[in-house]
Amino acid sequence: MDDDSTRDHVVPGSDETLETADIRGHDFRGETTLSDLLATYETTGFQATHLAEAIDITKRMQDEDATIYLTLTSNIISSGLREVIAALVRDGHVDVIITTSGSLTEDVIKTAKPFKLGEWDADEAALRERGINRLGNIFVPSDRYVWLEEYLYDFFDEFFAEEKVRTPTAFARELGETLDDEDSVLKQAADNDVPIYCPALTDAEVGNFLYYYSRGQDADVGIEILDDYTSLIEDGMLAEKTGLIAVGAGVPKHHAIMTNLFRGGAEYAVYISTGMEGDGSLSGAPPNEAVSWGKVKDDTETNFTQVEAEATLVLPLLVAEAFY
Repeated sequence: MDDDSTRDHVVPGSDETLETADIRGHDFRGETTLSDLLATYETTGFQATHLAEAIDITKRMQDEDATIYLTLTSNIISSGLREVIAALVRDGHVDVIITTSGSLTEDVIKTAKPFKLGEWDADEAALRERGINRLGNIFVPSDRYVWLEEYLYDFFDEFFAEEKVRTPTAFARELGETLDDEDSVLKQAADNDVPIYCPALTDAEVGNFLYYYSRGQDADVGIEILDDYTSLIEDGMLAEKTGLIAVGAGVPKHHAIMTNLFRGGAEYAVYISTGMEGDGSLSGAPPNEAVSWGKVKDDTETNFTQVEAEATLVLPLLVAEAFY
């Protein structure tokens, strides 16, 4: 076999001219602003390009006055992203929040007692002996939960005084009204009339303390979730356009896309996720899969994207460029 024939396999060549943008990143000549840097993400490739798409889609949500749903898992509140979420609510950038019970738990704790920076590689048994709980490289001393139980027991007395069966949205709103911390997501939501939906309210310490409260104080108290689900569906159908920003996945993400199914799908969707698509779970499902279900609309112009990245790295960049 001669060299020419092998070269055809190694370097086959191409007659096609691609009309797409050249791959090019930021060159750092002259002064650089955050906006300058993020503008070059569009042509950087890989997840940077997806983040640039997410910024563009999020801006379009606002330009078209879409009702913006923000969904998040509790680890977002565990981290310093709590302050980012509180700012979005405080400044009127989101209309609906859907989250997990841990978000409510940890938001309340942080109004009185901070979480502390720890390390990933820790002696777990020694931490247990010291009364320290580990969330990645964040440490949470157990005294936080002792304080929380006392705080919630006082709150439960008032919350269930006149109505024995309440909804998670009422729980979040009235709990937020008791807080005095400007960085609290619950307080900002209560102050700015942003509903917080928590379909799995019992799936954290709130659930544990509700259990003990019902057993020891009042067996008639309860949490009703269907009213909230109905409100999500019916309010969504009244919206002219909707946009979803899903930070993490699980129940909050699915509640947002499922309730938007009733209105024919959301017009815009931005996912920030580390979920793996290969296992077929909802957590790893990209937004184009939601199109097949009718939960997100398909448009001729890009109206959905997924940034495969850990949220603390990219959410502040998205918020800074798309909202501020």
